[in-house]
Amino acid sequence: MTELPSEYHRRLPYGERMSAEPLLGGPFFPFEGDLQVVPLADPVLPEPPRRGEEGGEPCPKCADPDRFAIWRDEQWQLKTFAAGGLPFVAVLEPHEHYRLDNLPPELTATLGPLIQRVANAIRQIDGVGRTHFSRWGDGSEHFHLWFLARPAGMMQLRGAMIAAWDDVLPKIPDEELTANARLVAAALVEDGGEAVGIGLS
Repeated sequence: MTELPSEYHRRLPYGERMSAEPLLGGPFFPFEGDLQVVPLADPVLPEPPRRGEEGGEPCPKCADPDRFAIWRDEQWQLKTFAAGGLPFVAVLEPHEHYRLDNLPPELTATLGPLIQRVANAIRQIDGVGRTHFSRWGDGSEHFHLWFLARPAGMMQLRGAMIAAWDDVLPKIPDEELTANARLVAAALVEDGGEAVGIGLS
């Protein structure tokens, strides 16, 4: 095994299965029964490059910038993808290739207000109670922020497991996703930017 870089790493039980018991019965955990946790894998050090990093695969956003886009302005673009189980899931990305830690101050200053705009636009979809947003940056270096629409009253879908619910709930019809994407884009256009092709294929 590669030399482990910290005391945290050194005390973990690599190769062993841990109990799922702390999760079972939790209000936000969508699974029950004889659930098995996969064995903990050894750390991969140094970490492999992400898409868009030197030595990694090309950045998908930079390689095909308009794919899946539904709205954009001079700095940002909102994308949505194939239908899942939630009413709407989208990703917000800057046009230029930045990480979160090197976003220029003038771009960073627009991020907070834009998060509010996107969240409010998504909440206009019929039956949406709240908009969750999260950042996972382990797949692609190009900064991106996820937005997930939580249906009203569906309290089990609160919290971090909402992304898992998107995978396990029945997929919404494609025409419903397209209508929701158009609604979100139109709501964003009210305060600037432009709606672009609803590229869901």
